[in-house]
Amino acid sequence: MEQLKEGVAAQELENQPQHGPSLIDQLQAFGISAADIKKLKDAGLCTVEAVAYSPKKELLKIRGISEAKVDKITEAATKIVPMGFTSAAQMHEQRQEIIQITSGSKDLDKILEGGIETGSITEIYGEFRTGKTQLCHTLCVTCQLPLDQGGGEGKALFIDAEGTFRPQRLLQIAERYTCFIILYI
Repeated sequence: MEQLKEGVAAQELENQPQHGPSLIDQLQAFGISAADIKKLKDAGLCTVEAVAYSPKKELLKIRGISEAKVDKITEAATKIVPMGFTSAAQMHEQRQEIIQITSGSKDLDKILEGGIETGSITEIYGEFRTGKTQLCHTLCVTCQLPLDQGGGEGKALFIDAEGTFRPQRLLQIAERYTCFIILYI
């Protein structure tokens, strides 16, 4: 019955959104004794993050904590604190979801190895009158195109900090692609 209570408490902790460091006392919900938590605190580890990111050999230096306990403690800590490691297989799977949106220029798309990638930040910079705004206007149109036309079937948000946004220019670009775009002004 006690294990069932611990399991329910642990599941509730796992489902809570994280806001700031997790207090080390939360390890009790995962079966870590109060005595072992006190030993961790006495060693200067007051948050679950501190425990999760501590090397095993540092945790083994704490008096009264065996290797088996260290394994149990770190396992409990990593259930509360996501460690952020991603396998190559997971990264490959995530990369399969990326869409490359055409820039409107075959040569630029070739240099970019297919176009502007979704799920990333692309910085465009250059001298005055080199086509930065034109490229952004074009991307506002092409991101809405169907996938088979080099688009992303998405929406665009244009943040204009310089007063260069021209809705009529978007309509001209859209005519090039013979499509209709949704324009919110």
